[in-house]
Amino acid sequence: MALLIRDLQRAVPLRRARLRRDCQVLRQILGLGHFDLGLICVDNQRMRILNGRYREQEAATDVLSFPFHQDLRPGDIPKLLHQDEYNLGDIFLGVEYIHKQSQIYGQDFYNVLTVTTLHGICHLLGYKHNTQTEWKQMFQRESNTLQMFNILTGASLKPLTQNIFSTHT
Repeated sequence: MALLIRDLQRAVPLRRARLRRDCQVLRQILGLGHFDLGLICVDNQRMRILNGRYREQEAATDVLSFPFHQDLRPGDIPKLLHQDEYNLGDIFLGVEYIHKQSQIYGQDFYNVLTVTTLHGICHLLGYKHNTQTEWKQMFQRESNTLQMFNILTGASLKPLTQNIFSTHT
């Protein structure tokens, strides 16, 4: 099915072909190739507005996911009754935010964009990271998916998710 990528920002030059290729590989690995998916690339201003409206946090962020299927258990593939339900949802990528973070940490922008896209897809599949148990589940799914991605593409990507539940002494 369709992968729609819209670039609604001008802050960072974006090669959509690379994002499309990497997202298609992720969809293949996850068994989601027959679902529609929207990727919308936005700047910090638009991301602040969206984050404020939907999460009540007036700050730019890297990714916001809006699932079509609301009550999935983590990792479940939606069970569909009608053709028009072959939709995963939409992912808003804060491209300007991601670009700045990749510069700060000395990482390749497109690699970070790919991993962030996977993180958004995991949210569409019901994964969350509000508790340590949820975080571990999501981190494991991201790790396994990126391991397969790396085998298929020759990349060496790793999850970006930080364990906010670990205790530091």
